[in-house]
Amino acid sequence: MSGFALAATGFAVMLGLMALRLPIGLAMMLVGGAGYIQLNGLDPFLNYIRTTPYQIFANYTLSVIPLFVLMGAFAERSGLAGDLFRAAASLVGHRRGGLGMAVIGACTGFGAICGSAVATTATFARAALPELRAYRYDPGFSCGIVAVGGTLGILIPPSVILVVYAISTEQNIAKLFMAALIPGLMAAAFYCLTIAIMTRLNPQIGPAQPRLPWLQRVRPLLGVLPAALVAVIVVGGIYGGVFTPTEGASVGAFVMLAIGLLRRTLGPKEIGQAILQTAETSAMIFAILLGAEIFNAFLALTQVPTAAAEMIAGSGWGPYTVLVGLLLFYIVLGGVMDELAMILLTLPVFFPIVTALDFGMPTDDIALWFGILVLIVVGIGMTAPPIGLNVFVVASLARDVPVTRIYRGVMPFVLADIVRLGLVVAFPVLTLYLVKLLD
Repeated sequence: MSGFALAATGFAVMLGLMALRLPIGLAMMLVGGAGYIQLNGLDPFLNYIRTTPYQIFANYTLSVIPLFVLMGAFAERSGLAGDLFRAAASLVGHRRGGLGMAVIGACTGFGAICGSAVATTATFARAALPELRAYRYDPGFSCGIVAVGGTLGILIPPSVILVVYAISTEQNIAKLFMAALIPGLMAAAFYCLTIAIMTRLNPQIGPAQPRLPWLQRVRPLLGVLPAALVAVIVVGGIYGGVFTPTEGASVGAFVMLAIGLLRRTLGPKEIGQAILQTAETSAMIFAILLGAEIFNAFLALTQVPTAAAEMIAGSGWGPYTVLVGLLLFYIVLGGVMDELAMILLTLPVFFPIVTALDFGMPTDDIALWFGILVLIVVGIGMTAPPIGLNVFVVASLARDVPVTRIYRGVMPFVLADIVRLGLVVAFPVLTLYLVKLLD
């Protein structure tokens, strides 16, 4: 069997195992290990597996992942999500679609202290959906808003997925955080604009609420100060060079814990739950990292990544044609695969191809730009049919709303994401401006 046929068979078997609900990391380990043995023999594989896990997990940079996850877990259980939503609602709730915009604004703020799309989605499905439904928002539209709002946790720094991309491609985490900020804020602005357009076309799906007197808006606004404090300390400290991303994550987790204790929203039970959640999430991420490493070693033996790069280099296709083709492939793949597994599996093949293309800028800039583009398409994959992980997270908490209705609520936002993706592809300066400004 040729290397290409073996690699294609490996991908098919791995996707089949995932469809049977086998853990993603284990599926990649089994298929990658079997392929490695097939191509290189058992003894070389045993020698490889004896040292590889230590080499991966002894990497100091990986410690940033559980620290950011812990910070997000403390934030989820300390009630900050509800405070952010109430503050945003007090400012814009009197406009048509205002409560929906409040969800987007609150998700933006929460993403800056959480870094996880699924955690952001689940948190606001519990905190905001009941309020939206109580104020007569269309159920499908409400669920769509929460589902897309959750994807802001991918781009708004700090982002766990962005950290994984940085580690996998050996890029500077702080620079990637800078590169992600403008596209992340663009996402929030585009979502709010979409809500405004949809509610203008059909006011019944997002009716306006009574305007609150200014004095009644002050107290909710005070509730967002802790979230703002954490965001300024962590993100501002990293951007300003006060501390490294790993140090920033540890400081953020400590400050988030202190805020929860002072507000008396974090007790021994909540702290224990946060630590357990951090352990489970980190173990899942590390298992996928190890599985991806083994599977990618198998792919390297098949010579498929090298052959693909050589084929595209000799095809005569323009760099933007290749880039658009890869991004379209990511959107399709994102509909059927977990975002972390998708990034780790494809980067060994796609990253060398993209960085070898001539876009008229340095390789390091291309790496940063491509990373943000990948995260944008990952966000699209988390909400678009046929899977859309965030859609199913919302559907699990809003059981009376059919999934098809949620997809109808999501589709206008997916179109907005595609427009945003086109802008970031056409104008790389949107990702590189802050990097150059603060470098």
